[in-house]
Amino acid sequence: MRTSYSSIECFRNCPLKYKYQNIDKIKAPKNIDALFGSSIHASLKFMFQRGPLYPTLDQIIDFFRTVWEQKKLPMDAEVLDSSAETVYYKEGLSLLEKFYKNNPPWNYNVVDMESRFEFEIDDSKTGEKHTLSGIMDRIDKNADGGFEIIDYKTKRKMPGQKEIDSDLQMSIYQLGLMKKWPHIDANKIKLSFYFLKHGEKISTSRTKEQVEETRNFILETIRDINEKIKDGNNFPPTPSPLCDWCEYRQMCPMWKHLYRKQNEKDKIKNQEELNRIIGEYFRLKDQNSQNSDRLDELKTFVYGFMDEQKVERVFGEEGYLTRTIKEKNVYDLEKIKDILKPVGKWDEILEPDEKKLDKILPSLSDELKEKILSFAEKKKTVTLNMKKKISLDDDEEGK
Repeated sequence: MRTSYSSIECFRNCPLKYKYQNIDKIKAPKNIDALFGSSIHASLKFMFQRGPLYPTLDQIIDFFRTVWEQKKLPMDAEVLDSSAETVYYKEGLSLLEKFYKNNPPWNYNVVDMESRFEFEIDDSKTGEKHTLSGIMDRIDKNADGGFEIIDYKTKRKMPGQKEIDSDLQMSIYQLGLMKKWPHIDANKIKLSFYFLKHGEKISTSRTKEQVEETRNFILETIRDINEKIKDGNNFPPTPSPLCDWCEYRQMCPMWKHLYRKQNEKDKIKNQEELNRIIGEYFRLKDQNSQNSDRLDELKTFVYGFMDEQKVERVFGEEGYLTRTIKEKNVYDLEKIKDILKPVGKWDEILEPDEKKLDKILPSLSDELKEKILSFAEKKKTVTLNMKKKISLDDDEEGK
């Protein structure tokens, strides 16, 4: 399999979006955030290009204007809101001016930009070879002889140090740089995110153990993807706040019923009865009644409707209902204790805890993993979550 950080992250966030994007190859229109990010990245690359002199701020601004217009033209007019375009464009100009002032390009020894890497990872468990590829925004050589990987971020949220210390993207980039230039001392690689909207750079590093854990996690994720392909392309949707920026909402089983319901031309069988049942379901929940038998009957109807319509979320006049299916390992912790204690991993679980055990699984060797999973059984839980008064503009909670 050929994969990358973006594909792995997509799968982690929502397996169904991964399927649409990487297996079905469904093209989706780019949004304003994608236009902004790609234009800023192109301009920053131009800023550090020397030929033989570095470009001036005016030249960088002119370059940004040109790139913005070129990238904007192919975009769908419905996707690109004119008022939002103006706000983003002005923010881009301000951001570049501030970055140039605080980071004069001649102060840095930039050795590569948009640096591509590609290398193979062998899976000893399956005997397969996989290719991991990616692009690093910038690589600097520091005064101490070490190297720094810098990734530009245009998003407003700035995560904490702990989150960055465990960030998968930078772990993969470290692997990529080590494969690209094997002579580099791995202990002298600095990993930095530069949050452009805040003018802040946060740095981290990776130990050999963390790099190996990253490799194991990548292989585990690839196996998971391949298992879902073998299971009839069974990639379930995972609703979250990221749905607001997803290009595939109208075809997603978590959302397509809403879009069909709002289309007056699209008459849906049993929609009126579903409206009545969802309304009753909400009222019973609100009253906190003891009518559990009736609630089970309503659930049965809703699940049947979902199966018939091939959706996982249904919308009525009073709100929506979401079916969530979760599968987890249930372990025989007493037997697993004898496996983890000799390798010093039992203390990471502290009190026997299945969630913590699931968390450390990707970092273990295949041999230990197989032993642990032999004492586990799969259990699925199906829940029906409710959210009142849904609209396209007000759908944050309950995803």
